Amino acid sequence: MSGDITLTSAQRSALLTLQNVADLSDRTQNRLTTGKKVNSVVDNAVSFFQAKSLSDRATDFTDRKDGIDQGISSITAALDTLDSVDSLLKQMKGVAEAAKTQTATERASSTTQFEELGNQISQLIEDASYQGLNLLNNTGSQLDVAFSTRTASRLQVDGFDLNATSVTATGSRSLFTGVNTVVAAGTFGAALSFVGLSSLTNTGITATDDIAFTDFNQIGTNNSYLEAVDDIVANIDLAISRVRSVSAELGTNVAILQTRVDFTESYVNTLQGGADKLTLADLNEEGANLVALQTRQQLGIQSLAIAGQQQQAILALLN
Repeated sequence: MSGDITLTSAQRSALLTLQNVADLSDRTQNRLTTGKKVNSVVDNAVSFFQAKSLSDRATDFTDRKDGIDQGISSITAALDTLDSVDSLLKQMKGVAEAAKTQTATERASSTTQFEELGNQISQLIEDASYQGLNLLNNTGSQLDVAFSTRTASRLQVDGFDLNATSVTATGSRSLFTGVNTVVAAGTFGAALSFVGLSSLTNTGITATDDIAFTDFNQIGTNNSYLEAVDDIVANIDLAISRVRSVSAELGTNVAILQTRVDFTESYVNTLQGGADKLTLADLNEEGANLVALQTRQQLGIQSLAIAGQQQQAILALLN
């Protein structure tokens, strides 16, 4: 075309070399900036999709790890509650044991303490909730923790009903299952009144000894009903045993979850490391490449200048 500018072969070769060097320089600077040699599918389709698959799986497991951590916290909340319940049960046992040798006034005070301790146990169990899940007051509650995207890879922890009022409550493992205990939430003292903790209430030693044992003063001035206190202590020991059994079971689940957390952290690190091997750039190498490209660019400019000197010589002759 009439408006085109014609370049010599040497000039065109030098110009193409400069353009190639500029492209390589841009690529190298991008690698140094991002730290990756594969930033898009254009750079290397195979490496890009392999790395993306590994990174996506690492992300999935990282999300699961958050759920596992919350599961550990849910069970830990229950275990903390059980520790407190165990302590209160021991205090109840101590109050009952002390009542054997107390005066009438002291026994009246012990009765108040005993009922308040029982009331606090019931309230503690009701308060043992973490993010709306209480594993201690309902057999229908369940902690469901998924470990991966596979449906079968999960842990399910069923709840207990330590405040169950039914003697025959299946799987409740309530504190005093097996005796006629009434332990409604927040009303342990008012509803229990020792009735469910002493077998004298139900069977009696003899017909004349069959009483409704409602406070420690009913031991009598002549200590006629110390057997009732012994029955109460025995039932409290049973309750302590049940609390520890539940604690051991929940503690095993915490150990499982913690193992899965450790595995997940290690596995995510392995997956991410594999993705990095496919995409990360060697910054030392790329830095050296940039210096070399800058040198080549300067040489290319000099080459282009030399190629143009021939035309400058012709212009000098014309002048």
